[in-house]
Amino acid sequence: MGDRGSATSSNVTDRVKASPHNGGDVQPAKTLEPAVANPNLQWKFRMRPDDDGEPQDWWFASTAIPLLAATSGPLANVMSIAALITSWRNQYDPENPGVDALSRPEQTYSQGYWHAVIAAVLYLLSSMALMINMLGYFLGHYPQHFELSDEQRNLILQTMMFFVWLAGGAGVFTRLDSGWQYVDALYFCDVTILTVGFGDFHPLNDTSRGLIFPYSVGGIVILGLMVSSIRKFAQEISHDNIVKRHVEKRRARTIDRSVSNAVELEERQGAEKIKERRHRLPSNRHLRTGMKQLRRIGSQKQKIILLQEEKDRFDAMRNIQQSTSKFKKYSALAMSVIAFGLLWCVGAVGFWQAEQKSQGLSYFQALYFCYVSLLTIGYGDLSPSSNAGKPFFIVWSLVAVPTMTILISDMGDTVIASFKRGTFTLADWTVLPKAGVWRALLEPHPRIWDWLQRKVAEAEEEKRVAQGFPTGPVDEDRDAPPPTIKDIAGLDRLDEQTLARKLGLAIRKIAKDLSADPPRMYTYEEWAEYTRLIRFSRMSPAELDEEEDEQGLIEWDWIGEDSPMMAEKCESEWLLDRLCESLDRYMRMHTQHHKKGRSGRSRRRSKVHFSQAYTKPQHLE
Repeated sequence: MGDRGSATSSNVTDRVKASPHNGGDVQPAKTLEPAVANPNLQWKFRMRPDDDGEPQDWWFASTAIPLLAATSGPLANVMSIAALITSWRNQYDPENPGVDALSRPEQTYSQGYWHAVIAAVLYLLSSMALMINMLGYFLGHYPQHFELSDEQRNLILQTMMFFVWLAGGAGVFTRLDSGWQYVDALYFCDVTILTVGFGDFHPLNDTSRGLIFPYSVGGIVILGLMVSSIRKFAQEISHDNIVKRHVEKRRARTIDRSVSNAVELEERQGAEKIKERRHRLPSNRHLRTGMKQLRRIGSQKQKIILLQEEKDRFDAMRNIQQSTSKFKKYSALAMSVIAFGLLWCVGAVGFWQAEQKSQGLSYFQALYFCYVSLLTIGYGDLSPSSNAGKPFFIVWSLVAVPTMTILISDMGDTVIASFKRGTFTLADWTVLPKAGVWRALLEPHPRIWDWLQRKVAEAEEEKRVAQGFPTGPVDEDRDAPPPTIKDIAGLDRLDEQTLARKLGLAIRKIAKDLSADPPRMYTYEEWAEYTRLIRFSRMSPAELDEEEDEQGLIEWDWIGEDSPMMAEKCESEWLLDRLCESLDRYMRMHTQHHKKGRSGRSRRRSKVHFSQAYTKPQHLE
């Protein structure tokens, strides 16, 4: 024993590991290596500090498992309360047979017993999941503490509030309706809040009926808040750990296929480096160095070619954005459909086994019952009647009905949205045509299109003559056509006053786009024009032209990590912030020039007054 203890203590060492994300800084980390018979099978535990700055993995174990345990814990507590205050055995009833209690055929397991079994299973699953969470911390996959977001905190609080409401209501109805046990009242409250309403249990007096009004409304509101928080939490988890990985993979494949600068071209010519580069993104420094070699522009034509090249990279990133949006919607829909199918089929197996002896329920009837319950239809022709079926229904329904609600919400972003677009398209071409819908049909026929254009122009001219000359301010950018690449290439010929005027018009235009639904997505030409307006207030026109000759009109790589398309904000918010910053710099720069001009004029006046005051009189000369 002494040798084993000394061997174990000798394996407790302090290992020094350099983090790849902290610039090579060395941080100590405690490592535990328990002695085992086989030296090749040794666990290495490394407890990380809270602020080590290293990346985190095992995202499901680090975030999802603690929240699942925090939300399933109150449910297990409610089931254990029902088990503690209810007898675990009932007398055998031929009309409602159950599972024989051990060696006593005259008794059966009661609902309290099955509540205890379900509570024990929930506690066991939660503890096992938390052990996986602890193992991930011991292995150094994430630090000890993590910050709860607002939605995660709301989910925990709303779950606790819901189960307090459910268990407290069951206690009240147990007192009001003398013929009910607590487990019966708990089943009744669950069916009421979920709006299933089988009809097998209902209030027995006017006091209970009056209490249904506030109790049902309060429970439905809390349930709705909890379902909303669950959906937001699922979206947050999927966005941070699934959608972002999808974006990075698409960006990696796009950059790997593109040859946009001389550096990448030289690297691709080396056959031995192709496989190594396939699984890593090139750094922005290499992209910038190569783009500088191409951005030595000396003519308008070369600038247009450069802009067209950047536009191709912009279009590639826009395609990644659109595919990511579809992936995000349909992946959420797929997960909801899978969860719905599992709860439907697995739940039917549970009710089939629980109700087979008491009702002679077949598996198809169990599927029918689960489907009716999931959609909260509740015909009442089938309902759980066995001592095992009612507790199982409470747990199953509290998981299945919110899952069905989330599925309907995800269908609203995909299937229902497609159906709405199809309905609008049908209406545009039939009973409710929209302005401009025939344009795409008539443009392939030039003669008909030109004739209609002439007629429209003549009608507009007659209308203008009838209305007279317009008065008041004119919105100059209202009908302005979108800029082209040639227009963007000619922006360097504009003076500072013209650029400042265009800056104000751009701010007004983007401020209107903030209320657009869906959010506005700008073209490459618009981005290039706005970027020029953002940059012109930082330096003089000569310095700006020189920088554009070296770095181009765009300060970032569209497919790189610093691309505005990778920002959390929508494009309108991002552009409006940068344009307002540019306007602020421009105003401060002119204020400083104005103050310098005033101080210079005052110094000149003081010199004149001083020279006049000390001029010698003529009689002294």
